[in-house]
Amino acid sequence: MASIDAANASDRPSAAIHPLWVRVTHWINAIAMLVMIGSGWEIYNASPLFGFAFPKSITLGGWLAGALLWHFAAMWVLAINGLVYVLLGIVTGRFRRKLWPIRPRDVLADTKAALTFRLRHDDLTVYNSVQRLLYAGVLIAGVVIVLSGLALWKPIQLQELAAMFGGYEAARYVHFFAMAAIVGFLVVHVILAIVVPKSLRAIVTGR
Repeated sequence: MASIDAANASDRPSAAIHPLWVRVTHWINAIAMLVMIGSGWEIYNASPLFGFAFPKSITLGGWLAGALLWHFAAMWVLAINGLVYVLLGIVTGRFRRKLWPIRPRDVLADTKAALTFRLRHDDLTVYNSVQRLLYAGVLIAGVVIVLSGLALWKPIQLQELAAMFGGYEAARYVHFFAMAAIVGFLVVHVILAIVVPKSLRAIVTGR
């Protein structure tokens, strides 16, 4: 798996773009994240931070206790699967190859190209600078949402962790904005999959 490299993939059209472990963890993460978001919105509705509530039609759990059951069940799936994904990404060197370097100048140039519909997607083995920034950002948001979620789950037992976020109430805000960042990423991710359908095919078949 580690030997699959962007250069090799571009030289051989039949070579896998995404190894099996990437595809499996990707789809498990996607399902677990959707469950976490839907149930999280129902939990939020029980004690809103802002002057709005999420429509019942897009929440999961039906009521607070049901939402908590879904949330905690998906939490373990997401945490374990996410840890496997991160460890393999580091060990195989995939993160280093795919996400580095991230240069502000390149990000601005690729953003301008994307907004003017001139950003090319010919080679799916190479991430543009915007993709690198988004993927790196969602990994950081994932770490923040897990840590803030643990602080909310066990604020007494993990009081040092809760204190790191400024206390229980502050951790709620951190958790909410990390969720918002991940939802924003998912929206962009889905839009790109629709605009570039071969990227969706690649994450299903690997080629």
